[in-house]
Amino acid sequence: MELENVSASKVAGGWHKQYCFDSKTLNSKTRFAIFLPPNATEEKPVPVMYWLSGLTCNDENFMQKFGAFQVASRLGIAIVAPDTSPRGANVPDDVDGSYDFGLGAGFYVNATQPPWNTHYNMYDFVVDELPNMIERHFPVSSKRAISGHSMGGHGALMIALRNPDRYSSATAFSPITNPIKVPWGQKAFSNYLGDNRDNWEQYDTCKLMRNFSGSPVPMLVEQGDKDDFLHTQLKPDNLLTAVEYEKYPLEFRMQHGYDHSYFFIATFIEDHIRFHAKNWMTS
Repeated sequence: MELENVSASKVAGGWHKQYCFDSKTLNSKTRFAIFLPPNATEEKPVPVMYWLSGLTCNDENFMQKFGAFQVASRLGIAIVAPDTSPRGANVPDDVDGSYDFGLGAGFYVNATQPPWNTHYNMYDFVVDELPNMIERHFPVSSKRAISGHSMGGHGALMIALRNPDRYSSATAFSPITNPIKVPWGQKAFSNYLGDNRDNWEQYDTCKLMRNFSGSPVPMLVEQGDKDDFLHTQLKPDNLLTAVEYEKYPLEFRMQHGYDHSYFFIATFIEDHIRFHAKNWMTS
């Protein structure tokens, strides 16, 4: 699988690089970005934090706006940010051009319904194809953490709950915690997965939390109390109910005055990276 280097910039003593490749999972060309700290070598590979972005985003949003390079460089952590969705001339989009479905809104599921099932297989891409490629081509270890924002926060928590053996920790900012209960999730799941709501539950964090068994993945969730989507799309109270039901090791922090923006994430991203580093040390 050939990687095409799109860009490279030195930052915080390490390197930020973008790559494209033809994804077999997505049946399209896709792009990801990677930050490699200065201590990353073949002799001493470093752990990786995978970042999943939210609606309308791509790999550039986190890398350019969240200010995570300095702390990742000091701690010796690589960061990988894939695109949120398959893209390309032949990839279907919402016929109405809506921002919350289609291109930029893959929701990190494996679509089962045509025409979406040809390309929209972001779950398999994030869990298998992307990390396999990263670990083959870059000086990183198999120690992985996963984080995300909004739709990406949904993806990070859901993927960690379904794959507790693959991730040492998971964190999320403003996650869509209960997508089967909110308009964003209902629109995406009905189109990608069909009308059988039993099929939706495998991608719903609250449902997965209530049915979890095995060794839990430590989690940290950050939420702003001035988030415009707090009660209509995110529903953190539903997550907290599930956490209490399962006694799951999840730390939830409600931050006064913060909204859904990148300013919120930039304020607390260092805490999340340090959370992952702490869990790598104890795993």
